[in-house]
Amino acid sequence: MAGVEYSKVDSLFPVSTYESSSYTENLIGTLLAIFGNLLISISLSIQKYSHVNLAGTKDPRAYYRTKTWWLGLFLTIVGELGIFASYAFAPLSLIAPLSAVSVIASSILGFIFLREKWKPKDFLKRYVLSFLGCGLTVAGTYLFVSFGPNSHEKLDAENMVKHIIGWPFLLYMLLGIITFCLLLYFYKLRDANYLVVILMLVALLGSITAITVKAVSGMVLLSMLGNLQLSYPIFYVMFVSMVATVVFQATFLSQASNRYDSSLIASVNYILSTTFSIIAGAIFYLEFNHADVLHICMFLLGCVICFLGVFLITKSRKRTKAFEPYVHLDVAQGIPTIHDKGRGIQPDYNGSFSYGSLVNNDGVTPATLPVVQEEMAVSPKSNSAPYQSADLKRD
Repeated sequence: MAGVEYSKVDSLFPVSTYESSSYTENLIGTLLAIFGNLLISISLSIQKYSHVNLAGTKDPRAYYRTKTWWLGLFLTIVGELGIFASYAFAPLSLIAPLSAVSVIASSILGFIFLREKWKPKDFLKRYVLSFLGCGLTVAGTYLFVSFGPNSHEKLDAENMVKHIIGWPFLLYMLLGIITFCLLLYFYKLRDANYLVVILMLVALLGSITAITVKAVSGMVLLSMLGNLQLSYPIFYVMFVSMVATVVFQATFLSQASNRYDSSLIASVNYILSTTFSIIAGAIFYLEFNHADVLHICMFLLGCVICFLGVFLITKSRKRTKAFEPYVHLDVAQGIPTIHDKGRGIQPDYNGSFSYGSLVNNDGVTPATLPVVQEEMAVSPKSNSAPYQSADLKRD
């Protein structure tokens, strides 16, 4: 009798075999995500290095002819493929926060590869904060990976349809659409150009992107293993939704970058996008259904520590000043005037003036352009000194 009961329990909950295979899949997915994020950080640094080296060239597309730029593009593609594949193995809530790895890598590569330097007086303010942020991010990553969800299911077309028509996801979509429309209304018609509003739009779209990426990745993996899923319409619905949401996310992020500092965008976007992706994974894929309270609390604690670490890393970066110069020949004085949003700023009159170099590239010398002085008559009534100058401050 006892043997029959144990056989029934084992058939319903094959604990040892299931847990062993699921932990292996979690490990594979985690390693793929870390590998992909590291490659993307390295590739972006390589491409930035290529742009910095060609800063003085007249041809704006000269970097297309460099091997370093193409190497960076290749590494970006490989990294994105690694992250895409990771969604097929590990839960969505575990993969989403791992984008913090790219923040850590970019911070370290900024010191080593791109030779970004800080003044001694800024050491305690920026250098220490950056490494403290890296330490917190590593600790948070360890926590949420160790205590992350361990739920796995077969991501075939039948299960995808069941999840889509389930009431948890339908309720989430209803609330998400209402929130998105309200935010879009205030953003477009009420000029509520706040960073949180724009990045909330990005995060809501990002949660759908995360759901569809995991679905497409899982169905592609099943197809490669012999269980063809590409003939089901749900696959193409997920694929089109994935592409569309990515495009709209890029549009909103571009609009945010035109108004706000990139470091602030990076930290806030990471926090909001990760939060909504975890919520989406918990609702659509039911990833926390079999998790105990301790594991959920430790997972959330790891995410919060990771958020704090990313905030400190991005806060320690140099802030760029919005300076958009254009050159105008002042008729009254006969020398070039650099205007910044309506204010005239005279360069040092030494026969030449300099445009600023690329932002945060201290090792690059600004390109110096010759200026031809024009002899022009100046009215004796003018009290302005023609050759007064103001120093242009740079970060």
